[in-house]
Amino acid sequence: MTTGLQDILDAPNYDPCDTLNLIFTSHESLPKLLETYTLVSRYERGLDQEIEQRTRELRDAEANSADKLAAVQDDLGQLIASVNGVREQAAKAEDLVAGMTVDIKRLDGAKRNLTISMTTLKRLQMLTTAYEQLKVLSKARQYTETAHLLSAVLHLMNHFKTFRSIEQIATLSRSISDLQRELLEQVCQDFENAFSGRGSDSVTERMTTLNESCLMVDVFGDAARLRLLTWYCNTQLREYRTIFRGNDEAGSLDNISRRFSWLKRALKQYDEDHAKIFPNAWKVGEVLCRTFCEDTRDDVNTILSRAGKSVNVKLLLTALQETLEFEQFLEKRALATSSEPRSSIDTIASRDERSLVFGHIISGAFQPYLSVYIESKEHSLADMIQVYRNQPIALPDHDDQQAVLQSSADLFNYYRQTLAQCAKLSDGAPLLDLSRLFSKWLRAYGDQVLMQRLSERSESVTRIEDACMILNTADYCHTTVSQLEEKIHSKIQEDLREQVNFESLREAFIGIISTAIRVLVKKVELESDMALKEMHRTDWDSLASVGDQSSYVHPLSEVLKSCTKKVFAKIIKERYARTYCDNLVHSFVQKFIDDIVRCRPISEIGAEQLLLDTYAIKNCLLELPTLLSEEGTQTPANYVKFVNKGIAKIETILKVILTSASTPEALAQNYFFLIGDMSIGNFAKILDLKGLRKADQGPLLESKLNKIERKSAQPWQHRPLIQKRGLIKELYRLTKTLTTGDVTCSTFSAEQ
Repeated sequence: MTTGLQDILDAPNYDPCDTLNLIFTSHESLPKLLETYTLVSRYERGLDQEIEQRTRELRDAEANSADKLAAVQDDLGQLIASVNGVREQAAKAEDLVAGMTVDIKRLDGAKRNLTISMTTLKRLQMLTTAYEQLKVLSKARQYTETAHLLSAVLHLMNHFKTFRSIEQIATLSRSISDLQRELLEQVCQDFENAFSGRGSDSVTERMTTLNESCLMVDVFGDAARLRLLTWYCNTQLREYRTIFRGNDEAGSLDNISRRFSWLKRALKQYDEDHAKIFPNAWKVGEVLCRTFCEDTRDDVNTILSRAGKSVNVKLLLTALQETLEFEQFLEKRALATSSEPRSSIDTIASRDERSLVFGHIISGAFQPYLSVYIESKEHSLADMIQVYRNQPIALPDHDDQQAVLQSSADLFNYYRQTLAQCAKLSDGAPLLDLSRLFSKWLRAYGDQVLMQRLSERSESVTRIEDACMILNTADYCHTTVSQLEEKIHSKIQEDLREQVNFESLREAFIGIISTAIRVLVKKVELESDMALKEMHRTDWDSLASVGDQSSYVHPLSEVLKSCTKKVFAKIIKERYARTYCDNLVHSFVQKFIDDIVRCRPISEIGAEQLLLDTYAIKNCLLELPTLLSEEGTQTPANYVKFVNKGIAKIETILKVILTSASTPEALAQNYFFLIGDMSIGNFAKILDLKGLRKADQGPLLESKLNKIERKSAQPWQHRPLIQKRGLIKELYRLTKTLTTGDVTCSTFSAEQ
């Protein structure tokens, strides 16, 4: 049987018709019917035999499985019985062992209790003996042995905390506490006698005894150590408090250096006479300095609060500077006496305040009153700005080639000095206030000194040299403001840095630069007016023929080039020269269109001559960026594109004027081709420039309307037209400046 037929027979949704269609595909295959029937019958008998055999095997397997399951259940019952038997035997063995070892456990407990009792009695004996010895040693002031023995006594006493309920132990504990107090009082009395001069021995002679007594104080703990240090500091500073707190003159700010000198002498005496008494770990010198600083800070607070805003600024800054130097001296001394390497002393100024020993412990009292210092700086800056306003741009005692105003350099130099001074005094809120003060008066400098000198009025426009110097100064200020901002960020506290932002200042100086460039362009325009007057005097409607460039072109080109050379010679940065050229081209194109309007009426020959002149002027404009460059320098491609785009506006208008008005159809067609809008008003402006009377404009306007109708009816055959093109908007700007009696004036204002 084929594989395909076998697959069909094994299918779950078997259909006999499918099999018959597969075997008997046509009438020709019917003779095979008998053969096929024989094969199917044989296959059926084989299947019956296979089913019978499988059924017999399954019955045999079920019988064997039942026997095996019964055997497994018997084995499992035997295993459970064995486990239970082992468990019972183990319980019996445990009971037997417990009965045998009960006496041993009882003996172990007795031994442990006996050992603890013997140890406790031994410690009690040691404690009692040590206490008796301690009383003897304390009377003899043998403090080294007493300290060691007292430490041992206190250690032993810790073992008897749980026995305080026993009367004898409680009595012994109270006796030891009383002896501790007596020893502490004895040590303090020894210090008082030695430092007050009572008794036969001085501090130097009793130094060994006092040093050994410090070992006793260490055993007593922190409270005893603090008591002794407080007494020592008060004793040493008693004279200081008497001198500087009881005398207004000695305690004033101008005598603050005397306070610091007094402590330096006291520290010298400490180093020579007292340092060997105290352990190094106590840092007695540092504690003495801190106590002195706290007293001095309180005194400074009192003095400044009493003076208020009337405090002398110079005196305040002098006292604060001396205080900062003194604090740095204390930091160096603390580092020198610590375990840190000696090399770190030189880097004390750069260390984080959190790692300093004293920080701004005294100078912090000055911080609330630094507003007086900021106010004094504001008065100084106000006076400086007033002086700068009245100064001439070029000072007589300075080089003629100076690029920026001297006042700007002086102002930033003053800023640098003030910032350095204030950063030494504070890196917090006062420095932030100073940055705001800098911003305020830099803005005032830009408005009152730089912008005030830039005039775009025709009668008083700023000179080219002056405008260039102001431009350079504004650029210098823009650059230096960023450096100033970075410097303040490096000195101010990190949480205040975000509040120091001079971005608005930078934008203000960029605005001044833009104004200066506009002034330069305005100045060039005014200089070119003389040459353009010749253009205005020419009768462009009656020119007989087109010749070489007009007489006004050469002087106009010379004015543009000479003024540009002056600008390039004075401007420091090249990018501003390029910006100047771009602005000049943009403004000149608008101005030249205005001048063309002033020249109306313009005939076709006049328009052709103006086209020739425009080409010459364009070449002049293209030469401007490379006037001071080496020969062969190429004009930037984007500048050439910019000039061509601007001049194209003029050329477009002139090319439309160049078309003869005798053929209205051709004029309208040319207008559509070059201008490409549907504005009747714009078309009328072109007719005005051609000098056509209003009465003669009718056929031309009618031709224009017909063109619009045809192009609107078949838009796919023509270039898309816009409603009104802005190309001729420049023409309308002059209507208010023209003579009101002129006929064309009303036409220009007819439609915008």
